[in-house]
This record gives sequence, structure tokens and C-alpha cells, in this order.
Amino acid sequence: MRALKIAATGMSAQQLRVETISNNLSNMNTTGYNARRAEFADLHYQQVSRAGTVNASDGTILPTGVQVGLGVRPSAVSVYLQQGSLSQTGNDLDVAIQGNGYFEVTMPSGESAFTRDGSFKRNAEGLIVTNDGYPVAPDITIPDDATNLSINAEGEVYAYFNDAVEAQLLGQLTMTGFTNPKGLEAMGSNLFRQTEASGAPNASTPGEDGLGTLRQGYLEDSSVDAVREVTELIEAQRGYEMNARVLSAVDQMMSATTQVR
Repeated sequence: MRALKIAATGMSAQQLRVETISNNLSNMNTTGYNARRAEFADLHYQQVSRAGTVNASDGTILPTGVQVGLGVRPSAVSVYLQQGSLSQTGNDLDVAIQGNGYFEVTMPSGESAFTRDGSFKRNAEGLIVTNDGYPVAPDITIPDDATNLSINAEGEVYAYFNDAVEAQLLGQLTMTGFTNPKGLEAMGSNLFRQTEASGAPNASTPGEDGLGTLRQGYLEDSSVDAVREVTELIEAQRGYEMNARVLSAVDQMMSATTQVR
């Protein structure tokens, strides 16, 4: 019976949905994380009799036909791009993005990666890096004798020194935008890489070309809505249970068939 395979695809779909929800809930406190949503599409249909064909008995046209669906399949796990709330930290190297865009990071292989996690650090050479030690592009080095840092909304990084009244400009943080940011490939560690679907990166100054601005001393919280996730988790659990009941019902029907004498 086709119902066995159809119900199995339904259970598999709900399992993927639960896995996606689980990942969202586990990243409730991940800086700059955007929630994912599992999306589905119906599978192929078996055309028992096609709509619009001629009825052999009297020559009339069938208005609908008979199409038997064969289940469901995953079509995508989409990222819901939504600005998370900003939490004040007071750290000089914590920078939140208000609006669209990503920071560019240089990987050890020389490849560029992109992130919205602005919890930056200073390494032994004074270079501004991510939590994993990857340099933030463009390279900006903070002198050892700098007493304080200031980063304005346009990304300009200034350093203050004890023997100078005016701040010294060290460089300017840039941001990168994409035509389709949902097409970026997640790499883990809050990093993404470009793909054919995302389009080429467009680097620019914060606040220009549709990019957001920066805010020093803040970090972007995860955009995960815990209440919504728990509600969807309950729905997914109920959907899984109903598909399991279909399997049980079909099993009973097949048992009844085999017992016919």
C-alpha cells in the first residue's frame, strides 16, 4: 500500500522540522544568529486518470481526473533574516550592526568569510580578530600604548593615547552586502561563505549602498523567538504522531487482508 511510504515521508519531514527547531533553540544565545525554518513541497503524483481526457464510456471529458499524491519532501531550510535586539556590553571591541550587511573575515586559507558577530578581540600583534582569531578585514592594528578606542557609526576606528590630545585614526571597518543573503552557506562559528546563489560580495562603507551602521559597545542578540519555536515543536510532534498512526492503521488493514479466508 502506498500509504506506508507516504506516511514515512511525512514522519521524515516532521523529523527534519524538529531538528531545525532544535538548532534554533540551541542558538538562542548565539550572537547575531537568525532562526531557520524548514520548508516542504509535495512529491510526485501518480496519474490514475488525467484531467481533460476522454471518458471511454460516453466520450465526455473528465473534469478532474484521479491524481494520487506520493508524500512530501524537504524543499529548503531558509534563514529568516531579522534584526536581533542590541545588548549593551561596554567593551570597546564589541560592535553591533544596525541594519543589513556582514563583516568580512580572512580565513587561514586566504578565503573570505562573513559574519554578523561583532565580538572582536585584539591578538598578540594588536590586530583586530574574531573570537577564533581570524583577522577582520581590512587589517587594523591597535598600538600597544593605546589607552582607549572609539568606533563610530561609519566604522572609523580611533585610538587615544596619554601623550596626545586628539585621537589617531587607525583605519575604517568595512561591511559587505549580498544580493541574496539567504543564499550564503553557513560554515559554523557564526561564519558564512558566498555561493552562486548569494551572488558576489559588495564591500562598502557602513551606512552606504543599503548597508547598516555600526554601534560600538553593543552586540546583536539572536533573533530566535522561544515561544514560537516551542509552539512549532508541539505542532511537529503532533504531525509526527499522526503519520505514525497512519502507519499503524495501514498495518492493521494489511493484517485484516491477510486473514481473509
